[in-house]
Amino acid sequence: MKTKLLCTFTDMHSYDAELESIKKYYDIVFDKIFILQDIDDLNSLMLTYNINQDTFNTSNFYKNTISVHRKKDSNTLYTINSLNALIKKLNNGILNNNFVIDWNLYKNKILLVDGDSYREVSTRLYNIKKV
Repeated sequence: MKTKLLCTFTDMHSYDAELESIKKYYDIVFDKIFILQDIDDLNSLMLTYNINQDTFNTSNFYKNTISVHRKKDSNTLYTINSLNALIKKLNNGILNNNFVIDWNLYKNKILLVDGDSYREVSTRLYNIKKV
């Protein structure tokens, strides 16, 4: 089975309800939801979890949810758009698919992009919930 990693953004006050809603919305693979906390904004949480890619409908995401990729060695989460933005940032504005990234510089971070705005969110593991 091929899986897809998703990340749902929420806050400290809403995350219990969001966990319950996500469990109803998706069939969570591996029975775990990892709760990451933004180190610079302790109220901001990111819920990460795997779902079965074969049953995933890309036109029907749960609210405030994106598809992400993960570099296991550095525990870096990123979108393809944020990866491209990072490469451009490090390579004088040039997108080069062969550019080598030192992932250790982005350890425990989520790389995000919103339009032209690139940002890095430093995270820590807040909790792991069994589904």
